[in-house]
This record gives sequence, C-alpha cells and structure tokens, in this order.
Amino acid sequence: MKTEDKARLYDIVALCNSYCELCQAWADMEKDEFIDRILSLLPKIYWNFFDLVPETIPLEDDYFSTYVDEDLYEFIQKGIASIIGAQDTYLDTFHEDMKYSETPITASVSEGLADIFQPLFDFISIVRDSDGDRLEDAYLDCREKFESYWSQNLCNVMKALNDIKFGRL
Repeated sequence: MKTEDKARLYDIVALCNSYCELCQAWADMEKDEFIDRILSLLPKIYWNFFDLVPETIPLEDDYFSTYVDEDLYEFIQKGIASIIGAQDTYLDTFHEDMKYSETPITASVSEGLADIFQPLFDFISIVRDSDGDRLEDAYLDCREKFESYWSQNLCNVMKALNDIKFGRL
C-alpha cells in the first residue's frame, strides 16, 4: 500500500472510532444531537471506504473473529432504538424480498446502525490489539464487508435519518 494510503488508513481508523464511540454513548445524548452527529459521520465513512480501494487481494472469509458479541450488539441496537423512538422503523424499498411482497418491508434505523457498528468496531479493535501491525489486513476485511453488505445499510439508514431530521418520517 502506498504511503499516503497508509496515512489515510489511520484517519479512517479515527473516523470509525468516532462512529463507534458515538454509538456507545447514546445514553448521554438527546435524539436531535445523536441524529446530527451520526449524519455528520455517515457520509464521511461511506466516502472513505468507497474512495480508498485496496491494491492487494482481499482476505479469505472469517479471517478475523468478531469483537462484537450479542450483548454489545443489543446494547447498541436497543439503546439507539430508545433514542429514536417510534421513528426507528422505515420502509426498506431495497430489501431483496420487496419485489415479491404485496406488503411493505420495514427496516430499523437502530438495527442498521448496529450492523454498521459491528464491522467498524471489529476493524478498530484489530488495529488496536495489533498495535497497528494489522492495519492493512483489517481494512481489507472491513472494505470487503463494506462492498458486500454494510454500504447498502449505510445508504438506507442515512436516508431514513435524513427524513427524521427534516420531519418527513
């Protein structure tokens, strides 16, 4: 990886850390503050994972174990749901089953944010626990997961949060 890309990776780690800290600090915030702060981070996260394309071969699946257990995931998901309240549910027009369904498919903002939290928390934890030695490998793993699923979650959740922010949901 190029030197300037490696420097960007450290910035991405800091950005991901900010996201994870925000998701864990839900109890210390009011709804509007949480939404404003999360909306300021999500586009930056998307752009950084979209823009920095690795030159190396992606890792095999399950190369790293997860740092997010069921209790932590539920703490994040249920905590965010408690802040967002009734606006946590939105219509998911991109859901795979939507094309076959006669009834609307709903999704949850809090579940989407928790689904983004998991790979980002794993990423920063791998970097932290390896003292930065596994930075590139951890990024490749997280980038692969970005392409396969959490980028779509991010886009869907951002639209729902935007609608909450501006009173359309």
